Amino acid sequence: MNLRTTPRTTSRARAASVRRPALLPAAGLSVLSVLSLTACGVVGGTGDDASASPDRSYDITVGLLLPDKDTARFEKFDHPLIRDRVSSLTDKQGEVVYANAEGSKDRQSEQFRKMVADEVDVIVVNAVDAKAVAPDVERAKAAGIPVIAYDRLAEGPVDAYVSHDNELVGQVQGRALVNALGENAENSKVVMVNGAPADPNTALFRKGALGELDGKVDIAKSYDTEKWLPEVAAEHMREAVKEVGAENIAAVYSANDGMAGAVIEVLRDAGVTDLPPVTGQDADLAAVRRIVSGEQYMTVYKSFLLEAAGAADMAVAKVQERSIQFDGLARDVVDSPTRKDIPAMLVPVVALTRENIEATVVQDGVYTVEEICAGAYAADCAEIGLTS
Repeated sequence: MNLRTTPRTTSRARAASVRRPALLPAAGLSVLSVLSLTACGVVGGTGDDASASPDRSYDITVGLLLPDKDTARFEKFDHPLIRDRVSSLTDKQGEVVYANAEGSKDRQSEQFRKMVADEVDVIVVNAVDAKAVAPDVERAKAAGIPVIAYDRLAEGPVDAYVSHDNELVGQVQGRALVNALGENAENSKVVMVNGAPADPNTALFRKGALGELDGKVDIAKSYDTEKWLPEVAAEHMREAVKEVGAENIAAVYSANDGMAGAVIEVLRDAGVTDLPPVTGQDADLAAVRRIVSGEQYMTVYKSFLLEAAGAADMAVAKVQERSIQFDGLARDVVDSPTRKDIPAMLVPVVALTRENIEATVVQDGVYTVEEICAGAYAADCAEIGLTS
């Protein structure tokens, strides 16, 4: 699919300028989160619309639909962050009704339909299957319930989209591999373990990565991984080891951390002791620990705080009809296969390596040093100066 990102206040020719903040130093994320939210008048309920609409309802219900539990961030971060943000924005009167599809598009459809039937005020959905969810988005629209696509761009008449510049995510991953391979990149065999074909982000991650890898490395094998399942990624990697040879695989592009863990396990089982660079995404705790120990080369850290807060702020503003805040949050636009010019918030991303763990996930309060450096990881943490 093609997804266009364009600033709402600039021309297409200047679209690339939107992506530059994603390359800011990781230490700037906490500051950026405060600045972006206060500038739009959503922290503390201030702003032009806040004073103009003193009687706006705080008693609202936000339906939250997340796709799976295999991706650790959804249960541990996204759900509680959105729940707490909605509560904060509504003086503890608003609530979040939550459902997880556990990887099933049919289950998500049932959950979606129930939320429509229960007449929630707004639905935030991270679709298992972007195309399959479109009829449910249509159903919500017919019932007068706005829908905000979260993390993955759902098809159908969604009202807004909160995610990251997903093509840039792939670029960051691909660039990291090229840098890791250095002078030997051109003759290096790289295996690509991409995400789920039903996830529209997969095509964007792959496009971004290929923009960095094509012509610079030898892509020996490339796989799409059904439902992002680590066990499927492991099957792909075993096939790659058999056909390419474990000793010939110079690097592995893994689209996320769950699959990266499976890839590394397969390489270990194949007798590889000096692991090649392996990428990831999501900054799962297990992945951060693997980075500390040197097993995984990098992951893409996408601020859960910024994305979740943005989704909650958009949802509440939409229900309360606060257009100034909503437009201030949705400063970009994207196209889906079924709708053009969808208002969007695109959150910065950072390449997380051994060098910047403290400046990213520790500084942002995602994990403590004690959590990362527990048990066998204490010595590795000491080696890179990560101490409490």
